[in-house]
Amino acid sequence: MPRLVQIPPQLLDQPFTVATGRAAGLSNDRMLGPDLESPFYAVRWPRDQAVGKAGGPHPLVDGFLTLAEHRLCAAYRTKMGAGQFFSHTTAARIWGVPLPRDSRGGADVHVSTRAPSVAPRGRGVVGHRLGGRDVLIRNRFDFAVADAATTWCQLAELLRHDDLVAAGDHLVLTPALLDPGDIRPHVSLAELTARVAGLSGRGVRAARRAIVSVRDGAESRPESLVRLALIRAGLPEPELNIDIRSAEGIFLGRCDMVYRRWRVIVEYDGDQHRTDTGQYEKDIGRVDRLIAAGWIVVRIRMQGLFGGSVASAARVEAALRSRGWRP
Repeated sequence: MPRLVQIPPQLLDQPFTVATGRAAGLSNDRMLGPDLESPFYAVRWPRDQAVGKAGGPHPLVDGFLTLAEHRLCAAYRTKMGAGQFFSHTTAARIWGVPLPRDSRGGADVHVSTRAPSVAPRGRGVVGHRLGGRDVLIRNRFDFAVADAATTWCQLAELLRHDDLVAAGDHLVLTPALLDPGDIRPHVSLAELTARVAGLSGRGVRAARRAIVSVRDGAESRPESLVRLALIRAGLPEPELNIDIRSAEGIFLGRCDMVYRRWRVIVEYDGDQHRTDTGQYEKDIGRVDRLIAAGWIVVRIRMQGLFGGSVASAARVEAALRSRGWRP
């Protein structure tokens, strides 16, 4: 069996088009070799290579996209036509939106273009032709992507209410610690509200219902879901991610949801409390300091959110009532 022609070094760690392969000296037959895969028509990448990781970790990988998602976006980028851009759930993932697993869109990428251009088609691609003049194309980590407001409005067609609110919370968040490599918020709440006011077509009802619940302050999807569960249970809306200090001004901790008037705090304990012993010990110390200062701390675990939100809300209600709250 003849030996395969070696892939040129410059093509070993990245996806490339068939045209690029030809220009590098590869024949059409060679590009059908068993060491190459074809994620999209006329695109190849080396099989089992961590495409997109060359030169060190990419800021999108792990922090936002999975490696598989990043590979697909990087692969399609090689054949993207003028005016095309990632949209819908693919854009949401590039913006770092925390989508539920059943809403991530599988292995396909969503790609849009503006009318009158023809929507992209092909294996592995969900194509869209958009008519709205408000759509802007942004460059995010070298990917052409629909602007954050457009992306959220597109999600209104696809997500359940609470997940749509959580997606909005992510996009409008002004973090306590700013990352110069990832400027936030991705869209202001005022800008997103204005975009929804002018929205028409599919998803408009869902968007208008959800936008009134979007807040700047929730730092994770579970925090957003907890807040919505509490409000749905008839409880007051808490302040989000507030620094708590003692009567002497000593910093006690930053807390997820705070009922300052009744000195009640609600904390979501994520999976890091099980997997990170150091973080768990720090959080225990923080909670002890808050309790010693006269705060009630209600801690809600993952099962309490996704498997028993009614019971969790009842615990918060009991804490509030013990401090004098009445509906």
